[in-house]
Amino acid sequence: MRKSALTGALLASVSLAVPAMANESVTKLTADPNQWAMQSGDYFNQRYSKLDQINKDNVKNLKVAWTFSTGVLRGHEGGPLVIGNIMYVHTPFPNIVFALDLDQEAKIIWKYEPKQDPSVIPVMCCDTVNRGLAYADGIIILNQADTNVVALDAKSGKELWKVTNGDPKKGETHTATTLIVKDKVLVGISGAEFGVRCHMTAYDLKSGKKVWRGYSMGPDSDILIDPDKTMNLGKPVGKDSSLKTWTGDQWKIGGGSTWGWYSYDSEANLFYYGTGNPSTWNPAQRAGPDGKQIDQKYSMTIFARNPDTGMTAWVYQMTPFDEWDYDGINEMILADIDVKGKKTPALVHFDRNGLGYTLNRKTGELLVAEKYDPVVNWTTGVDMDPKSPKYGRPAVVPAMSTFKEGKGQDVNAKGICPAALGTKDQQPASFSPRTGLFYVPTNHVCMDYEPFKVSYTAGQPYVGATLSMYPAPNSHGGMGNFIAWDAGTGKIVWSKPEPFSVWSGALATAGGVVFYGTLEGYFKAVDEKDGKELFKFKTPSGIIGNAMTYTHKGKQYIAVLSGVGGWAGIGLAAGLTNPNDGLGAVGGYAGLRNYTNLGGTLTVFSLP
Repeated sequence: MRKSALTGALLASVSLAVPAMANESVTKLTADPNQWAMQSGDYFNQRYSKLDQINKDNVKNLKVAWTFSTGVLRGHEGGPLVIGNIMYVHTPFPNIVFALDLDQEAKIIWKYEPKQDPSVIPVMCCDTVNRGLAYADGIIILNQADTNVVALDAKSGKELWKVTNGDPKKGETHTATTLIVKDKVLVGISGAEFGVRCHMTAYDLKSGKKVWRGYSMGPDSDILIDPDKTMNLGKPVGKDSSLKTWTGDQWKIGGGSTWGWYSYDSEANLFYYGTGNPSTWNPAQRAGPDGKQIDQKYSMTIFARNPDTGMTAWVYQMTPFDEWDYDGINEMILADIDVKGKKTPALVHFDRNGLGYTLNRKTGELLVAEKYDPVVNWTTGVDMDPKSPKYGRPAVVPAMSTFKEGKGQDVNAKGICPAALGTKDQQPASFSPRTGLFYVPTNHVCMDYEPFKVSYTAGQPYVGATLSMYPAPNSHGGMGNFIAWDAGTGKIVWSKPEPFSVWSGALATAGGVVFYGTLEGYFKAVDEKDGKELFKFKTPSGIIGNAMTYTHKGKQYIAVLSGVGGWAGIGLAAGLTNPNDGLGAVGGYAGLRNYTNLGGTLTVFSLP
């Protein structure tokens, strides 16, 4: 693409003169709290419902209304959609889709079962999960494990089109949901643990035709960056801003997965997502020729892109030269909140690295960066002085580094907090406009990290580190907390300890109740103001799915998928027993098998 074309496209991406329209059907449906038309509830990723029939006074009376078995084991992430009187349920690999008629006791209207090569399973990092379906204009979008993106007729289940987004033989897979903005289906990809150069791609909703693709690293034209217009903390990124931070051709196997949750602001006409770790996990192999650290842009980065053109408006890198696998893919929640006494169009992000970030979503200005678990010890904090040459960068504690500066050597480090799965992984937080607080499921886990040299072979693991994980020491002894967070000040308002990591997505409601699930299988409701537990129920398996709510015939229901798995539950999901397997998670979560077992079940609750 010529520079003039790049510039023109970028100018279109940052123009705020005329508000853009999100997809009209999705906008209309998400404005109706009786339905649940997006995995995140709305384009702002808030996971908040205006329904209040179930409230903090009566939630203790919840009963199971009905259940549905998916017939699939392994980890069940994401959640169902409800459009009108139909509920759409998905499964992990092989990614079956069910359409259930809520008017006929959840009778199966249609079932779509893709035929996928099981050889994709070994190259799926951290379980065979899928984070759910997307809907727009009468079309269901399924993001299959084998990277096929499939459009299905929502009424009949008929396949309308299918397009291949990657190559599993190279380690490219799908675990994320998609985001539909206007007539574009926005699709990310996994594969950093296999040396994939990852990307974000837009496909036409009606035809499946590829419209644009923006890579996480490489030449400006590949990333869809304009060196003079794309901003980083208020300054243009400059020419070859990514290439300058890689040695030789390392960027070609650079990682930067894009498998998280995406959000969209129609006024700014920007969508937001994060990129994952650079490949490999051994930082010494990514050091500069002088043996010093080098940023490896744009891994570990928040991107703000124009959905029409893919052009990048701004970027912010959270963990330059990542030494711990602190993927930056966690959800970007958009909310207008008070930051230091000023109403701000904010983007709030709870990163794997243990820092909760608040940025101006329109400009990329960094406003807050604070620890959302006090045990985080790899950094003393982020330089917040705009005049400092290290502005926006975290200060690394030398004892927690897995790399020796200047010598280009890897280092075995112990007692690093958080562990590689982060203070929070993919399990999405929620925001309540009632309280102005964010409700965050967290991991209270630390690790020992031993890098080793690894060679790249397409389709083979390109990790280069052995990990062991364990509960944070000198604390409550558990591996998780559910917290309320003030993103304007960067402070924890209240924290509820849990024995295991809280790996499910949260749901806040107008009834003053916040819902979440636990790895042992408990589905819980707590008071939005103080975290007091109001309700709990033991589902058939550990919960790593996301709570959602809807109404049917005037009655409010709360639903959640249970089915233990994901990174934390990989030992159970894949039958692993070696403590170092699962990139260190098997040993850390070995106790889970005493509390739960495999099984995919949708559990739906209501008041009597």
